[in-house]
Amino acid sequence: MAKMSIDDKLGLDLFYTDEQNPHITINEDYDNAEEIHKVVLACPAGLYHFDDGKLSFSHEGCLECGTCRVLSINKAVKSWDHPPGGAGVMYRQG
Repeated sequence: MAKMSIDDKLGLDLFYTDEQNPHITINEDYDNAEEIHKVVLACPAGLYHFDDGKLSFSHEGCLECGTCRVLSINKAVKSWDHPPGGAGVMYRQG
């Protein structure tokens, strides 16, 4: 079996997203660049972006690892909850 890249492995996962109710909300007004860069660099799915001094986030594709919650709750991350039943990531391939 050939070695798979991270992108290939992530491509096997299924995501059921509640478009209307994101399980993570960010503080868009938070301006501590050092703290924001921690979250941007730590997210394994690359869902946080910091461009032109503005933090943005897309919850679609979240791996629900909780890294952003641990690093930045009540700072850049305003709230973090598990997705409601039936929503979220379904890992395939271990």
